[in-house]
Amino acid sequence: MTAPASTLDPKLKQLIRQDVQSMHAYAIQESSGMVKLDAMENPHRLPAALQAHLGQRLGALALNRYPDGRVNDLRRALADYAQMPEGFDIMLGNGSDELIALLALACDVPGGSVLAPLPGFVMYAMSAQLQGLKFIGVDLTPDFELDEAAMLAAICLHKPSITYLAYPNNPTANLWDDAVIEKIIEAVGAQGGLVVMDEAYQPFASKSYIDRIAKHSHVLLMRTLSKFGLAGVRLGYMMGPKALIAEIDKVRPPYNISVLNYECALFALEHRDVFEAQAQELIAQRAFLSHALGALPGVKAWHSDANMILIRVPDAARTFDGLKHRKVLVKNISKMHPLLANCLRLTVGTAEENAQLLAALEPSL
Repeated sequence: MTAPASTLDPKLKQLIRQDVQSMHAYAIQESSGMVKLDAMENPHRLPAALQAHLGQRLGALALNRYPDGRVNDLRRALADYAQMPEGFDIMLGNGSDELIALLALACDVPGGSVLAPLPGFVMYAMSAQLQGLKFIGVDLTPDFELDEAAMLAAICLHKPSITYLAYPNNPTANLWDDAVIEKIIEAVGAQGGLVVMDEAYQPFASKSYIDRIAKHSHVLLMRTLSKFGLAGVRLGYMMGPKALIAEIDKVRPPYNISVLNYECALFALEHRDVFEAQAQELIAQRAFLSHALGALPGVKAWHSDANMILIRVPDAARTFDGLKHRKVLVKNISKMHPLLANCLRLTVGTAEENAQLLAALEPSL
């Protein structure tokens, strides 16, 4: 049998969209043997007793059958957990990534576009591009706040189909000014677009938009259980007015949530006190880490409302390599956007992991 060629056959290459060929795949860093602080994961595993309980529960599932109505039990449990308002509905995705892709698919109308502040979550732009939608990025201010005038001007000019506002933002970890957010929401609504409030880091944030979402018929609120503590389960959810969710849900693939996904998520919500305690521990560790980072010469650390901290160092590449050499893996985002020059993004870990990070960081500067 002939071995596969290392380069794509030109006849096959012409079948692939040119814009896809020019894209870079989402990169996942090799982390074997490292203190893994690069992906905003909850570092705490389930206690042993709950591991055993969950294992028994998953082992009893009918894996030979397609997912059933049990998935609606999860929708109701998430609605209760999130305190979803009356008249709203909830849609599930295989992580927030799938929900972002489905929104682009549902809103792919002639002349449609997606707008988001930059730097921000890369999947907003990637999903728009893959669906053939124009993406408009609006730079934040140098201190990573929303540029109110630039955002309103872009909304007026481009009339985006979807505007994403991450609350808090990734990778800057900050919550933006509520008054500016309301002006943006009103401006988008006036020209007939959707606003998606992305609350991926809600377990660690000091506030949520959930208590204001019912004021608007064009605002969706998206969350994930990844930061809650189930990154490996891949479960995202999106809430909005029933009629709006019903339309977007039409493009969702059947059975997109497996029986393993929804049973793990239901189990976690039944034991939410364990995960909430873990979140509180990470918030305490965030405060400790922020204080320690602020005391290091040459390091600027920004305030965080997430389970990550953005820092600027004199030489990001050198510091990243130094940390990696010392078996600590963080995210070098210094080339993601000009505003992030010499910036690294650090996930908040356990007390032991954070101590290892600090011990490795100082000599890596």
